[in-house]
Amino acid sequence: MSSTIGGYKLGAVIIEGKTKKVYDLPENPGLCLILSKDRITAGDGVKAHDLVGKAEISNKTNGKVFELLNLAGIETAYVKAAAENAFIAKKCQMIPIEWVTRRLATGSFLKRNIGVPEGHRFAPPKQETFFKDDANHDPQWSDEQILSAKFTFNGLLIGSDEIKIMKKMSRLVFEVLEKAWATKQCALIDMKIEFGVDSDGNILVADVIDSDSWRLWPSGDKRLMVDKQVYRNLTTVTQSDLDTVKRNFTWIYEQLETILPGNDNLVVILMGSPSDKAHCDKIAKHCHELGLNVELRVTSAHKSTEDTLRIIHEYENVVNNLVFIAVAGRSNGLGPVLSGNTTYPVINCPPLKPENVEIDIWSSLNLPSGLGCPTVLYPEAAALHAAQIFALTNYLIWSKLAVKQFNNIRNLKKADREVRGVSKA
Repeated sequence: MSSTIGGYKLGAVIIEGKTKKVYDLPENPGLCLILSKDRITAGDGVKAHDLVGKAEISNKTNGKVFELLNLAGIETAYVKAAAENAFIAKKCQMIPIEWVTRRLATGSFLKRNIGVPEGHRFAPPKQETFFKDDANHDPQWSDEQILSAKFTFNGLLIGSDEIKIMKKMSRLVFEVLEKAWATKQCALIDMKIEFGVDSDGNILVADVIDSDSWRLWPSGDKRLMVDKQVYRNLTTVTQSDLDTVKRNFTWIYEQLETILPGNDNLVVILMGSPSDKAHCDKIAKHCHELGLNVELRVTSAHKSTEDTLRIIHEYENVVNNLVFIAVAGRSNGLGPVLSGNTTYPVINCPPLKPENVEIDIWSSLNLPSGLGCPTVLYPEAAALHAAQIFALTNYLIWSKLAVKQFNNIRNLKKADREVRGVSKA
């Protein structure tokens, strides 16, 4: 074994599993290197075979999955690829629980829940937890068992709040990937992930997410499965069988190469006066945080109606995923004029002044019949509304919105933990 991989000097082996090795990186504190093996296993390692090329396919698959999760804003341990068969991750203390999320009932769930028909759809997705213990075949654990274990990693005690956070993160990861795979006409049936705690006490999605981690059914048809279940189902394993498994894993990676949606959205923010630019810049900032492209224009529906109409038709003819945001104070003719002359969504976000709120907002709200442009008061709300429109057809924008909602919940829990406690008189 080389003492370096991808230019990284390897230290001691931190842990070795059935399909990977984790190395310390003495010259890169806080990081480790995860090396995949050309090995496929099932049944807690009872069935195992060498599969030449699997390490590279697994590493590339994992990289594409975590690239997507990181783009969505989910906090993960993944940093970057180091070599064809290895990647760099933040060093974590791993929580010995597998978090499983299911959309359809199949596999081991049916054995544990007699009477549930295969294919039963869970809405919301079904969540289960399993304690990592090969000797006892990874027994299913309840929340109470996890709490009773009093796990502490990097100073973080895994309590009820942490369990709730990991459940929400597990569902979030599943739904992001489910929507991604749907663009490839492929159903994500179930998947498992693991979490680690970094040196700052943050819970991160960690370990590996590859074709060993999920069930994937193209066109939603179990007969077309392309995941590790194909290998699990084999009673005898021939080289031809292994070649089929490898082709399936390769197909999955190839789909992931083109799974990111196009960056073809545009929010056009039209201001009635250049004095409104500071307000528009705030809208643009929030739009950028949600992955939206923005262009600012200055035009007045009252003073230059012809130019205003020319501007909107200019964009209509070159962009399909388009939202207009009208920023006009006093008598807001801009939003209504836009709404009356385009079929694309128009959002009013007037730059209100405290002394004139009731007067200035009235023209945005009291629209003539036949017009439909909603009014919001804050720049962030305008950006969120635009993002929700694009999210109907762009799963990455949907994912950023879902992550933002999750972060709102997590931040509240963190704040609550910091202030709660009995204050004695």
